Amino acid sequence: MTMDPAHGTVDGNDADQRDVQKNDFADMGGKSQPHQEPRRVNNDPRAKQQRGNQVRRDRRDVHGWVVLDKPIGMTSTQAVAVLKRLFNAKRAGHAGTLDPLASGGLPIALGEATKTVPFVMDGRKRYRFTVCWGAERDTDDIEGRVTATSDQRPTREEILALLPRFTGVIEQIPPRYSAIKVQGERAYDLARDGEIVELAPRPVEIHHLTLVDQPDSDRAVFEAECGKGTYVRALARDMGRILGTYGHICALRRTLVGPFGENDMIPLDQLEALCDRAASGEGSLADALLPVETALDDIPALAVTRADAARLHRGQAVLLRGRDAPTCSGTVYVTVAGRLLALAEVGNGEIIPKRVFNLTGVTASPGRNERN
Repeated sequence: MTMDPAHGTVDGNDADQRDVQKNDFADMGGKSQPHQEPRRVNNDPRAKQQRGNQVRRDRRDVHGWVVLDKPIGMTSTQAVAVLKRLFNAKRAGHAGTLDPLASGGLPIALGEATKTVPFVMDGRKRYRFTVCWGAERDTDDIEGRVTATSDQRPTREEILALLPRFTGVIEQIPPRYSAIKVQGERAYDLARDGEIVELAPRPVEIHHLTLVDQPDSDRAVFEAECGKGTYVRALARDMGRILGTYGHICALRRTLVGPFGENDMIPLDQLEALCDRAASGEGSLADALLPVETALDDIPALAVTRADAARLHRGQAVLLRGRDAPTCSGTVYVTVAGRLLALAEVGNGEIIPKRVFNLTGVTASPGRNERN
């Protein structure tokens, strides 16, 4: 389980750490088949174009964020596919893999929101997780093979005394079963093939780490808030080693991803019900969406005139002039008449557009701008 894999998918097409995709091929078994009339294939390019246009018409332009409360057992890739189907959306992708064994917040970007995925992935993550003491496993979670055991169990005082060592910027060796690439291969693929994977330690930042509960001597519940690239599984492994008890993750829930918290999450069954009501005309898909700009909460907003907006929309820079010119610099998101227009860089007296948004289609309901 990762707190934030270094190579999380952006477009929703990469497999998760344990997501094995299989291709099923029809097997004729060498048997003769009954005679059939030959299929008539229409090679008219106009017919092919019509078929292609029909497929494109079937997909909607849907723009916004859905924060799925991902159930245990579902991969992040599967979750993206489900939402893409429910919304009949043209584009979708998630902002950081959440392992099948974990539940909680999986932000999924639809349409133009995919352009803002990096801003979510770079944000803080918060996790509540349970460590089971007494055994270390090769995957650092309950799905792996036991590699070391101990009859020793840590006291509450010993755990509390250890926490400062895992707070701040620390060096962490990622799990063998992780998405990190080693000479072009994923570490988990090499580990599954029986190869010894030696991963170099790297700096990660843990902002907060607290002991939440200790239900019994075999388990301890923690909450951690951390930066990009931190692995919860490695955290449990390393704490267990130092305490002399060994340990692995036996439960994990993500409660915060960048600007998205638990109040933004929607369970899959509720989302399916909402989409069913929308299909029957009793509701709107927009009610499930958060605005594209929700991912840009930490970035200054800059309003421009319609004339300047027209230039930016064409990819042209706009000069900042007059006493009302903004004094900010760096990355901003630009709006016109309250509507998101572009991501841009401000500097040297001008606004330079970097990513322009085309929000034509289904977008978040106006009320969704104000979250609980």
